[in-house]
Amino acid sequence: MSKLTRLFALCLLVASQHVAGMDVGGVNIPESIVLQGSETTLQLNGAGIRKKFFVSVYVGALYLPVKNTDAETIISDDGPASVDMHILHSEVSKDKITAGWEDGLKANLDRSKLESLRPQLDQFNQMFGTLRKGDMIRIAYLPGTGTEVRINDERRGVVPGNDFFRALLKIWLGHSPVTKSLKKAMLGLD
Repeated sequence: MSKLTRLFALCLLVASQHVAGMDVGGVNIPESIVLQGSETTLQLNGAGIRKKFFVSVYVGALYLPVKNTDAETIISDDGPASVDMHILHSEVSKDKITAGWEDGLKANLDRSKLESLRPQLDQFNQMFGTLRKGDMIRIAYLPGTGTEVRINDERRGVVPGNDFFRALLKIWLGHSPVTKSLKKAMLGLD
């Protein structure tokens, strides 16, 4: 193989890798994912970094069947979707992660709705332990199954029903998102 042919092949390889994903905070975010246990392929809608007090905590990526920039439409849907979280911070304790779910839901749900979801939230919280830099959480809604949680590709459990997943989406896409910049990025508006 000539030097020119090898150089051309290398350029094609590099270009195809760039198209295959995007870099956010040093994390390669794939343009599409296939949900395990199904044949469902989801497209990257958008991704951004969750910062708290100037500390990068995680990269959040939203995957949908078709890209959509309207938060209300995404939240009210009943189709498959996924939020992937790539931990950037050295360590996030179980207490901090579960408090984050609680705070995000309190900010976006009225008290009666939050209390009606309390059994599902308690079940969901049991699936988490301390997270470390490099860990990846996938929170995926599978119609007919529910909200599946995987950490580093290990299935931790499923919370039944679409209502719980849609409430979780409000943490990132609701009227009081965890950060406005992450909401904008996950909606693909950044």
